[in-house]
Amino acid sequence: MLLLKNATAVQFEPAFIKEGVDIAIDGSTIKEVGANLSMKYPDAIVKEMHGKLVMPGLVCSHNHFYSGLARGVMADIKPSPDFISILKNLWWRMDRALDEEAVYYSGLICSLEAIKSGCTSVIDHHASPNYIGGSLSTLRKGFIKAGLRGMTCFETTDRNGGMKEMMAGVEENIAFAQLIDRAKEEGTEPYLVEAHIGAHAPFTVTNDGLAMMAEAVQATGRGIHVHVAEDRYDVTHSHHHYGQDIVERLDSFGLINEKTLLAHGLFLSDRDIDILNAKDGFLVHNARSNMNNNVGYNNKLTRFKNVALGTDGIGADMLEELKFSFFKHRDAGGPLWPDSFMKNLWNGNEILARNFGAKFGRLEAGNKADLTILDYTSPTPFVADNLAGHVAFGMNAGNVNSVMVEGRFVYEDRAFPFDIAPIYAEASKVAERLWKTMDQLD
Repeated sequence: MLLLKNATAVQFEPAFIKEGVDIAIDGSTIKEVGANLSMKYPDAIVKEMHGKLVMPGLVCSHNHFYSGLARGVMADIKPSPDFISILKNLWWRMDRALDEEAVYYSGLICSLEAIKSGCTSVIDHHASPNYIGGSLSTLRKGFIKAGLRGMTCFETTDRNGGMKEMMAGVEENIAFAQLIDRAKEEGTEPYLVEAHIGAHAPFTVTNDGLAMMAEAVQATGRGIHVHVAEDRYDVTHSHHHYGQDIVERLDSFGLINEKTLLAHGLFLSDRDIDILNAKDGFLVHNARSNMNNNVGYNNKLTRFKNVALGTDGIGADMLEELKFSFFKHRDAGGPLWPDSFMKNLWNGNEILARNFGAKFGRLEAGNKADLTILDYTSPTPFVADNLAGHVAFGMNAGNVNSVMVEGRFVYEDRAFPFDIAPIYAEASKVAERLWKTMDQLD
């Protein structure tokens, strides 16, 4: 047993702050939270917190680990005046250039940097059209090496190879879900990674593809993870080719349920939102990515029942993402305050609970011991009623001291338990090769 002694316990939902707290951890879960627990558990290993903030781990609910080697990309990228050209000229060339080695290092680097930013879990959305079969297993290796909890899926699409490519994407999603099921039964590896059934976006998946995805959902018991209405083109494409709104179309195939993750959703109709709400699915808001791609702003955030926060591949600094989400909302004339976005960030824990079948997000007995520990000294009162203000205007990733996942420190006192320098050095070499490959593609 491990005892985190003399912590300042912080929780987002419901919000509370309490000083002088001990947290007893038994295996992968919290056993008890209270005062002077060292007397109750005299045989526990004690880790003195010295008043550091200890809170349930941060969750990034939509990311793209395949973009991990894109930082500072020096490939020949043509001018891209709109969102579709950005996809074609940059991201759809980069994902085609990925091979097994690049996928592994991209995923591992992203996992390490997520942890360093305070994330205990990341929900990933993967694409590598020339390396489909086995790609999700390769990503999983990076998650496990770093010790990060998460989910991943392959984005089913027809944009490169039509029906054959869609079938391969669905098959990889099914194979990965089955791998996870076998690993759980065998219990030989930590249960850190789960599966979704992925798709790129409705405008690159035909009805035949959606039918295959529906079969995959039924066969595996997983939900879908897909971009929707990130740009107006997705909406007009759905109306033109299928005579339906986007979520209406997905729902007609039985793809909307409580495990559904829809990323972006900037231009969903009220009817679409009503369908998602009725089925208890999630919208994942990605403010920085939307700003970067100049696609617009989601002025209907307040109409969604379940909203979580993601980065869409712009790292995994969720404290930064919360700030941008709030500031952009205010800039757009929105009525919400920081507490709403703190709740949205916390909602990632509910997504995990629905998929892992465990409790996350609270400092309570029986919850997973996925914890973020911060050095944060406030010059003003620090209480539950103003916690959201401190998160939005004070805390940042630089405050992260340690991260625990599944009851084990994966980042302790600002250091990883293994040497990461060789990993970064090798990743840099792989990135150079990846960029050269991009330039060789049509």
